[in-house]
Amino acid sequence: MAGLRVHSVLVTGANRGIGLGLVQHFLGMPTPPQWVFAACRSPTGQRAQELQRLASKHRNVVVIPLDVTDPASIKAAAAQVGERLGGSGLTLLINNAGMVILNALEDETLEAMTRVYTTNTIGPLLMGQAFLPLLKKAAQGSPGSAMSCSRAAIINMSSYAGSIGDIAFFDMAQIVSYRCSKAALNMLTKCQSLRYKEDGVLCVALHPGWVQTDMGNMEDTGPQMPPLTVDESVRGMLKVLSSLSEKDTGTFLSWEGKVVPW
Repeated sequence: MAGLRVHSVLVTGANRGIGLGLVQHFLGMPTPPQWVFAACRSPTGQRAQELQRLASKHRNVVVIPLDVTDPASIKAAAAQVGERLGGSGLTLLINNAGMVILNALEDETLEAMTRVYTTNTIGPLLMGQAFLPLLKKAAQGSPGSAMSCSRAAIINMSSYAGSIGDIAFFDMAQIVSYRCSKAALNMLTKCQSLRYKEDGVLCVALHPGWVQTDMGNMEDTGPQMPPLTVDESVRGMLKVLSSLSEKDTGTFLSWEGKVVPW
């Protein structure tokens, strides 16, 4: 993480699991971001208590109400973040919020597919559109700098389950809507990387590993438990983020920095 110096970061789904772990690790950096925007649907709810505790201890943490399936909520969040940042831009957008519904192929429904796709794919699309002006501003604030997560970047939290080239654990967990949404997210990331490259914004899809979270445990329909702790996953991902450069934009990488097959 030595090479990662982030002025500001926004993490969606920040009230628990990987999102909360990311917030904690950013705060624990030798030089923490000046602003850590921790976004979740219900900031005052039961599941956001630890996030609120962090915000009470750290003046640079701003808890943002945000529903990534609601364009009005996204627009309001972008306005709130822009106001806090003043004239500076947003360095790093981490689209971490996601969901899974445990349907097999024969049980998949229009409602389930739409709900999962809206959260996992359309949400990051809308977030990228809404926050692009702030990301561009961050990139423009570092003239001459190479593309990196310390300049301006969008990180889309994908999953190995979205790999078409390697359909892993299908017998254990078909989770068709989830797999399709993450495969689509990977394509979105590629499209964002091509379009936003001219703005100096790096875009990467990141597989966090199979992690011991509420969602990770839901994906487990067999006797196996997820092998990674949140701490291990987040440490690995931040190490990867610190090493990303222009050559990596539009790629699909694991928490260990390995290329994941499309």
